[in-house]
Amino acid sequence: MSEAPNGGRDVTGAPREPDTARRPAAHPVGLLNGARRTAARLRGWGGVAAMAVACVLTAALTLLPLAHVQDLVATEDAGGPGVAHTQRAASASCDHPEASLRPSAADGPTIDAIKKKGYLVAGIDVSSYRWGYRDPNKIGNSDPEGFDIDLVHEIARQLLGDPDAVQYRAVPTSQRVDAIKRGDVDIVVRTMTINCERAKDVAFSTAYFETGQQLLAPKNSGITGYNDTLKGKRVCSADGSTALSELRRESFGADISTTVPNQLDCLVRLQLGEADAIVTDSALAAGQAAQDPTIEIKGAPFTEEFYGVAMKKGADDLVRRVNRILDDYRKSGWRKSYDTWLRDDLGATSGPPKPRYVT
Repeated sequence: MSEAPNGGRDVTGAPREPDTARRPAAHPVGLLNGARRTAARLRGWGGVAAMAVACVLTAALTLLPLAHVQDLVATEDAGGPGVAHTQRAASASCDHPEASLRPSAADGPTIDAIKKKGYLVAGIDVSSYRWGYRDPNKIGNSDPEGFDIDLVHEIARQLLGDPDAVQYRAVPTSQRVDAIKRGDVDIVVRTMTINCERAKDVAFSTAYFETGQQLLAPKNSGITGYNDTLKGKRVCSADGSTALSELRRESFGADISTTVPNQLDCLVRLQLGEADAIVTDSALAAGQAAQDPTIEIKGAPFTEEFYGVAMKKGADDLVRRVNRILDDYRKSGWRKSYDTWLRDDLGATSGPPKPRYVT
């Protein structure tokens, strides 16, 4: 088997225990709160405070070396809890965009190419707590971990016989589609919502998680949810995200000009006083609320969405194989991974969404 740079394995190249066998360590809430205290001490110094906080956060997120995690800069049915009372499908301009090709175990040209190089190139996030992140509390360990990362390992295991035969590439939210179209990655597993607009440019697997857009704001704010209480407020969202699309559709009079490359950056903007609220996926919102005890989720989710694995258009053999892998994963590994990474923040779940296939 040919090797990727640094062994073509995880980010260390060394054997590792399965991610689902490990409980996640606490995220650096102290570092984020420390950043806020730094800003307070530097009040009156203008941009110096913001720069200091940015440096603190950067240090927190880059404390461990990236190894060969590479940055790309140019980026229904039962499911996760907290989304049962959604109001509508996000950006619904086609019927059931989460429907995908029927599963198959057969190889094809795309899978053959992956097997020839000997590793899977996966576009991921490295800053979404419990989904795809590097824990800065684990000194000397630069492995990404989280719910999405567990799925990447399972895809590599079933495709190549080795869960660590992966080269990770950190992909900003706005570059997920382009990374696939350019061929920079084989797959993107990065809390990526399946919708009609994206389905014009990339192929999606069946859904592996159900979520919805939700609002985060300080506990003592007058904001109550995605409603008229947003009027005149500065709302942050990630470039290229479903959240931004929804805000453009209906802003309730909010200022939605604050956009960032990655959704975690919105939390920093909120802590710096540069935003009043955040709109993001409910699953990610729960993780951000867990990182900062001064903020909370406001109101119910206001969309119904599904996460899928994104692949290149025309890579039907890979899409069908990933759907086959997901069929197996839903029966065993999915719940174990959920309990490891998400249960503490999201509570009990009835299980993954059932697959929907193109007829």
